[in-house]
Amino acid sequence: MSDRRRYRRVQAEVLYRPAGAEIFHHKRNTQNVSLGGMRVFTDEELALGARLDIDVLLSEGAPVRCWAEVVWLLKLDDGGPAKFDVGLRFTDMAPSDVQRLAAVLAPAG
Repeated sequence: MSDRRRYRRVQAEVLYRPAGAEIFHHKRNTQNVSLGGMRVFTDEELALGARLDIDVLLSEGAPVRCWAEVVWLLKLDDGGPAKFDVGLRFTDMAPSDVQRLAAVLAPAG
């Protein structure tokens, strides 16, 4: 199987939450974030094509605001990290947020 990734991945654990949420019980861990999108675990069944407004919580500074689209969804077995494994494609992000996310990416290679 070839690695078809077009973007480098973040080298550190990242948290995300629904955008603007002040209640942190909605946050989730992910270790697969790039400038193109992210793979997340969630208990919420999302529709393919659904558009989401999310915050990516980096270790420092304000959240990175992203608009994303659900591009794939897999139901996980009982006992997994969540009920669903979801692929999100970023559809829009402020240039300053793109720069902040790019700053934490692992070197290519």
